[in-house]
Amino acid sequence: MGRFLLLLFTLSFVSLRFCLGVDVLSFSTELKDSETLVSSPSTFRFGFFSPVNSKGRYAGVWFNNVPVQKQAVVWVANKDSPINDSSGVILISKDGDLVVKDGRGLVHWSTNLSRPAGAANARLLSTGNLVLQKVSDNKDKTPSIWESFEHPQNAFLPTMTISTDARTGKRLILRSWKSLSDPSPGRYTAGVIPLPFPELALWKDGLMLWRSGPWNGQRFLGLPERDSVIDLYGFQLANDNRGSVSMSFGYNQSMYHFLLDTEGHAMEKYWSKVNQEWSSGLMFPINCDIYAKCGQFSSCKSGLDPPCKCIKGFEPRSNQEWSRGNWTQGCVRKTPLQCHSNGSREGDGFLRLKKMKVPKNPQRSEVNEQDCPGSCLRNCYCTAYFYDTGLGCLLWSGDLIDMQEFLTSGVTLHVRLAGSELKTSSNRSLVIIITMVGCAFLVAVIVLLALRKVTKRREKNRNARLLFERMEALNSNESGAIAANQNKLKELPLFEYQVLAAATENFAVTNKLGEGGFGSVYKVLLSLGKLREGQEIAVKRLSQTSGQGLEEFVNEVVVISKLQHRNLVRLLGFCIEGEERMLVYEFMPGNSLDACLSDPVEQRLLDWKTRFNIIDGICRGLMYLHRDSRLRIIHRDLKGSNILLDENLNPKISDFGLARIFRGNEDEASTLRVVGTYGYMAPEYALGGLFSEKSDVFSLGVILLEIVSGRRNSSFNNDDQNLNLSAYAWKLWNDGEATTLVDPVILEECFENQIRRCVHIGLLCVQDHANDRPSVSTVIWMLSTENSNLPEPKQPAFIARRVSPDAESPWESEQRTSINNVSITEIIGR
Repeated sequence: MGRFLLLLFTLSFVSLRFCLGVDVLSFSTELKDSETLVSSPSTFRFGFFSPVNSKGRYAGVWFNNVPVQKQAVVWVANKDSPINDSSGVILISKDGDLVVKDGRGLVHWSTNLSRPAGAANARLLSTGNLVLQKVSDNKDKTPSIWESFEHPQNAFLPTMTISTDARTGKRLILRSWKSLSDPSPGRYTAGVIPLPFPELALWKDGLMLWRSGPWNGQRFLGLPERDSVIDLYGFQLANDNRGSVSMSFGYNQSMYHFLLDTEGHAMEKYWSKVNQEWSSGLMFPINCDIYAKCGQFSSCKSGLDPPCKCIKGFEPRSNQEWSRGNWTQGCVRKTPLQCHSNGSREGDGFLRLKKMKVPKNPQRSEVNEQDCPGSCLRNCYCTAYFYDTGLGCLLWSGDLIDMQEFLTSGVTLHVRLAGSELKTSSNRSLVIIITMVGCAFLVAVIVLLALRKVTKRREKNRNARLLFERMEALNSNESGAIAANQNKLKELPLFEYQVLAAATENFAVTNKLGEGGFGSVYKVLLSLGKLREGQEIAVKRLSQTSGQGLEEFVNEVVVISKLQHRNLVRLLGFCIEGEERMLVYEFMPGNSLDACLSDPVEQRLLDWKTRFNIIDGICRGLMYLHRDSRLRIIHRDLKGSNILLDENLNPKISDFGLARIFRGNEDEASTLRVVGTYGYMAPEYALGGLFSEKSDVFSLGVILLEIVSGRRNSSFNNDDQNLNLSAYAWKLWNDGEATTLVDPVILEECFENQIRRCVHIGLLCVQDHANDRPSVSTVIWMLSTENSNLPEPKQPAFIARRVSPDAESPWESEQRTSINNVSITEIIGR
């Protein structure tokens, strides 16, 4: 009996140690599936986990104190051999190997030490490095016999090293996961190249995908526009000039790392404690970063269409392929170089290319900067040179591959051309004079034509003038801090009609996302002005008969251009030309909330956790408008069709055409023109023209009841028993049958108290008197505080019977899109 109690005490003590969090797995203990090691300080955790959409169990290291759904795993032991149940254990074998076994004793992974180590301990260090050490009294001075940092995977952590030794063939490289649910080795790898000059590189299936350019002792010459990242995070590169090179960084933020994702992108990742989100930044490759995208003797520049162009003195090898957008064959010389048998050079010269990424495979010459050009000219095979204070004179022979022109910095590359190609600039002065005279004449003609055109179209262009005058007036009335950001407002791209028409293939039906009373919405995938290449955008083209007039259009551009929040849709630009008015938005692939709730298939994707997240996001976006933004905004048209969902079903508030700005101590305003959507308007606004923050709270309450019930407010149009959703919810609440309101799709989930609380909050928001309704900040507090007692709701506002079979708006189409539409209902106040 005593031995049994002793054994029970020992097992309880071991379990308690793992529950409290220890960083060491001892030689005599096992780490079960439900137990973990925690580093000191508690930045990392080691144990079993399952990737997203996977039931397999893997032993790995991940960041601690991060929600499970946002878990970031940085190293996996049995990445090729998952355990199919929770019977797995991690232990140290009698030979000193760290081993992962399943319940049957089958080994799924082992450190496989070449020499038996005997008694050893596994320790999770504060850096995230899992090390194996021999048992010793002094743990800090005991050398490691194995460590996970010597077996890197898809994550690059501070103090970790990636390296290549050309003499031994040993490489420490990053390798992507096969997919988000499968951590086995994927198709992409990243590492350092030692010779002839150290470089970073990305490979896909062993073929180069991207290169950084050579390291000059301080920076990579192919990353000029990302030098700040290299400097900030303390990157260091060690090179012994004999084929061994290694790189590490020492950023002092523990929740930071670089990730090679499953698509081959190098991402910088930082955990924001405030937002409880991973902040991500794409490092490379981006567009022109792709290795040899334009072939030889061609330069790539992002933002151009097409991005590739032959450098001066060269022409496409195949004009047919070039016109098709296939630039991989590159360019060839128009005029061959001349080379005398005695090695001297006559007639050839150099073309200066600024802000360039240096080509692949340079060779070093020992000459100084003054002699570097001559060193190239004396070599018949030299095609370019560049001098760097850290690297010296670099020469290129043969084809120039992987050149890129940057927007800001870069190097000046000197490309060798035949003298006849350079002589075209000898008469530059005459050409300049002729060009200036021609340009002056052309400008005069253009000015005369423009004056005539302005005179004829003065009335049409008043819309554009009104827009910019409204922008200037808004900024001039704001505080100094806001007025300082006036230039930011002017940076919002103003697109030409021809550009958007070409992008949508002249507004073809095949590109149309949907159509409503406001006009049509089109999806586009391309680069437009300041937008990145490949970005999906949505173009809303307002019809001339739209319920949204010039005032609403101007209001939306002015207001939303000054707002920045994760739960507000982002306006990317606009077009106002003649009678044409268009808005360019970020594309929301998740459709609108209204469409998802009314679609039986998409509705099933909205489990309660997702719906609660949508409620929380709407509230936080509205809180930003009311209290946290530089301007206090009253939306005035909050409804399900104006809540858009991104690919992760995160909500974003859209359509600010009817929004109004409050300044100073203004809490309420009135209007003689009541605009909005029937069924979502507060009674004091619909009947008296008064609007305030509480007007938006009323609309929020209707949306909250829609999300819980899965029914649109307008679904009660033909219901003689219930006037609207609020009335129906109020009746069920008084009858003690609030759960009857809940959507059957989520009724079986174990969140009854939370769902009932949301019904309670929704009824508080739709109360008849504005003063009885809570503020948005109070709503957020109510949602996050489960143990507080909420006040009993009073009878909601039952507005007069519907004025139209379509209870939302006489202009609104039944067809739903993922882009906001605008509806205006005019009610005569009394």
